[in-house]
Amino acid sequence: MSAGDGHEPKDYLGAKMGMWLFLLTEILLFGGLFILYSAYRAAYPRDFHNGGQSLNVTLGVINTVALLTSSLTVALAVGATQRGDRRASVSFLVVTIVLGAAFLVNKYFEWSHEIHLGLYPNSPALLDRPRGEILFFGLYYTMTGLHGLHVIAGIALLSVVLALVAKGRVRQGDHVKLENSGLYWHLVDVIWIFLLPLFYLAA
Repeated sequence: MSAGDGHEPKDYLGAKMGMWLFLLTEILLFGGLFILYSAYRAAYPRDFHNGGQSLNVTLGVINTVALLTSSLTVALAVGATQRGDRRASVSFLVVTIVLGAAFLVNKYFEWSHEIHLGLYPNSPALLDRPRGEILFFGLYYTMTGLHGLHVIAGIALLSVVLALVAKGRVRQGDHVKLENSGLYWHLVDVIWIFLLPLFYLAA
């Protein structure tokens, strides 16, 4: 059975299972951080609320819209490849990458503003705040920073797949690389959906 006859290659199932196992390790990583956040949040509810009030909710929501839209476009790219529409797949992947880059640029300006205000780990201004707020911002930078690294990795992965799609090496009947990249990108988006209420909407 060839990869170009409309059927999936023989290693399709193994590739998908391997990606799901990898995603499970990512879930465990962030799951541990979510548990840690919950423990500290229960111990310092007022301080975590005050810490959340210092963040820019508008920027957080804009980034959420960008990532949710990028999840749609990467899914559309997979669908276009399954239909054999290479041009549409390339276009949707480009939009996905641009939205991911916009997320990072937005996050850069957000972090820059917070650092300018002295709200960063071990800063004099932050150390003068209650212990709960110090923990809040420590978790904020750790978890959003780790998520940002995953966004960078996702953009790099999608860029490689984009090149493969453009060259016809990822195509109808042989698109597991694109599917797996899309799964990874969806995970990145889902993680942010949890981060938004934990930090920006902390009440």
